[in-house]
Amino acid sequence: MNPHRGAWGFAYNMPFAAVIAGATMLAMLTQAKQVQKLDKNGIVILWIIFLIWTGLTTIFAFYPDYAMIVYKSYFKIMLMTVVALMLINDQKKLNHFIWVIVLSLGYFGVKGGLFTIATGGSFRVWGPPDSFIEGNNELALALLMLIPLTNYLRVVSVKKWVKLGFLGAIFLMLAAALGSQSRGALLAAGAMGFYLWLKSDKKFLSGIAVAVAGVGFLMFMPQTWWDRMSTIETYDEDESAMGRINAWWTEFNIANDNIFGAGFNHASIEIFSKYAPNPDNVLVAHSIYFQVLGDHGWVGLFLFLTFCVLSLLLSKKITQKTANNEQLAWANLLARMLYVSLIAYAVGGAFLSLAYFDLPYHIMAILVITNTLVDRELAKPVPTPQETDAAISTKPIQIESANVGKGLNANHLHIS
Repeated sequence: MNPHRGAWGFAYNMPFAAVIAGATMLAMLTQAKQVQKLDKNGIVILWIIFLIWTGLTTIFAFYPDYAMIVYKSYFKIMLMTVVALMLINDQKKLNHFIWVIVLSLGYFGVKGGLFTIATGGSFRVWGPPDSFIEGNNELALALLMLIPLTNYLRVVSVKKWVKLGFLGAIFLMLAAALGSQSRGALLAAGAMGFYLWLKSDKKFLSGIAVAVAGVGFLMFMPQTWWDRMSTIETYDEDESAMGRINAWWTEFNIANDNIFGAGFNHASIEIFSKYAPNPDNVLVAHSIYFQVLGDHGWVGLFLFLTFCVLSLLLSKKITQKTANNEQLAWANLLARMLYVSLIAYAVGGAFLSLAYFDLPYHIMAILVITNTLVDRELAKPVPTPQETDAAISTKPIQIESANVGKGLNANHLHIS
């Protein structure tokens, strides 16, 4: 959320995150019994290997001092993500984690959505200054990735006013994403909509709903928005798009010439004069894939792509394991929503330098935690028919409206 960026004076640069991290680490040392062992999941192992590899590329970076600045930031993000894996050991804590993420980033989506509606979409929506999501493109992608998580909370929430609040937040976040006038966000939103339609049981009705919602939003946008989006078709005439392609070729050439890549934070006139087709147009990678490729070489890109793909596969695995399981309906829904978030990241990230943004790693961590909780639940012994009959005969049965999976509404028998 970077809340300190909304403050003034000393608070603007005060290391609040470091203070919180230090307190958390101290609590882990004093309350060791509440810390669970790190899951030896393939995704987590590849994270650690990738972190070590990025450390090596920092040592051999073209500009080691500048690279170290980014590496420290990335190391802190990965460290606290691993801490989350060790501390979140039940569904309640996991839901709290998701709540914090949604409220933190959703604040900018709700505010930006209201701003877009109030101004008729004539101005771009920006994120908090000096952060990963300061730019309009970056904020738009973060909000699109956040919408599926918000929808999960909407479904599992019990209170009607909370459900309605999340529904309104989703609408405003989508408005803010479009109001950012980000072409990458438009493509990511299209990919999300297509995937949701593809997985819908009622494709005709869902197709009509998506089309109506899309047309409603697009009709609201001003001519300036349409002018910017139209450059997707004429990218070869757009200076910004051609600059990105030039940057992509630069990162590709760097990786082919250096096994460790150039290291973090290497965009410079000197580098572009040696590797770029157009040395006068110096830009950062503007793509998570080319960013990692240029920063850490082909080995780094392989590791990055592998744990991203494994995350998508883990989502599918959780969905299959929890299918038709009423007690794990929440996990089934969460896994499907996280898959949509990762689809948005994969598509929108192709045009943005957000390879080291913490949100995608938190999404992957949520998947790993969810899988652990699911396996733990499935490993519990299933009572035999005789044990079930004995329990029912000795305890009164009360029929009540309960929340399956702590939030999914359904009526079922509850043993009081």
